[in-house]
Amino acid sequence: MAQPPQINSVRTPDKAVVDATRSRRFPSLNLPLVVVVALLAGYGLVVVYSAVYGDPDYSFPRQAALVAAGAVVMIVLWRFDYRRLSEFTTLFLIVNVVLILLPHIPGLGTDAGMGSQSWIKLGPLPQVQPGEFAKITVILLDASVMARYGGRLDDVREYLKALGIMLVPFACIMTQPDLGTGLVYLFIGAVALVVGGARPKFLLVTLAAGIVAVACVFALDEVLAVRNADGTVEYKLLKNYQRARLLVFLDPDMDPTGNGYNLKQAQIAIGSGGLFGQGYMQGSQHALGILPEAPTDFIFCVLAEELGFFGVVVLLGLYLALVLVSFRIAGSAGDLFGLLIVMCVVGMWLFQILENIGMTCGLMPITGIPLPFMSYGSTGTIMNFIMLGLIGSVWAHNTATGKKGSYADTR
Repeated sequence: MAQPPQINSVRTPDKAVVDATRSRRFPSLNLPLVVVVALLAGYGLVVVYSAVYGDPDYSFPRQAALVAAGAVVMIVLWRFDYRRLSEFTTLFLIVNVVLILLPHIPGLGTDAGMGSQSWIKLGPLPQVQPGEFAKITVILLDASVMARYGGRLDDVREYLKALGIMLVPFACIMTQPDLGTGLVYLFIGAVALVVGGARPKFLLVTLAAGIVAVACVFALDEVLAVRNADGTVEYKLLKNYQRARLLVFLDPDMDPTGNGYNLKQAQIAIGSGGLFGQGYMQGSQHALGILPEAPTDFIFCVLAEELGFFGVVVLLGLYLALVLVSFRIAGSAGDLFGLLIVMCVVGMWLFQILENIGMTCGLMPITGIPLPFMSYGSTGTIMNFIMLGLIGSVWAHNTATGKKGSYADTR
């Protein structure tokens, strides 16, 4: 009979680690990570400045201030010992549910457009998207759940229990509904299951069940659909705009002036950039106001149009450097909880990068997923720096006399 899982894979810091950490004003500075983050954040501000220039709906000084505030938050979390969070699984679950359901409170939630209730508004303060901040607690929730199994999860009942806990945030976010953020939650959970040692057979069965579930949603939606007298169809499970985005992804030319307009304009902007671009702040698609949501969802198109293929390569190079440095930190983690945190953060970033860039090229369905460290926005900016603080904490608190531990050595 399988034993109940315990959090036995979070290494308790010994006296040498504690003394070595406390003796530094800034514990174990990881210079490569700091340099990459500084370059990436600076590059993002350069592109955002061009994207918001002359647009009264956006404020570059506000975005710059958010980056500065995010850096402060990162430093604070870098000094915080992440291992103190390993046993708060239930708390993380409660916080997730509360954060994601906040927009449903009357007078607090605001409509994000097309029927999606994803934002909250507190008086004169800027709008906040709780679902973005919930990515942090989703990562901590999934990491704390999987850390209990010590890198091996081969009991089907325990697997279903862990899977059920991880699906709670997804179920909550779909009440808004926010499919893009929900997919991020699912991908974070998948990374946690794989890195946390779930049996491959369980993962394959889960993937197959997910595909069947998606097919059933579409089939049931057709049955429940209401056909109006004017010929329009109103779907119940998936919003009309969500179905339209999927159909446009399958056939980009089906409605170039309607549902496919955003994709067509994004592809024109990217293609017109050429090798070195049209010049900084000289992008025609963006300057003429043709490119939709340029500072946020389609910020990549601004970069590609103005700085060309060369500018895109620079961005991808910075992302690659961030991922490689993070992998190095994950490899140095002395416990499974730290390893899971870093890998889930990296997995989240990779998914958002691939989805955001892919949707502008027609390789992925269009969603509202921002491009990390590039897209304009308060919630996403602060959230990404919090993620960096957690990664820095994993690096800093596995340091004793300058040597790094390894999770493989502690199992």
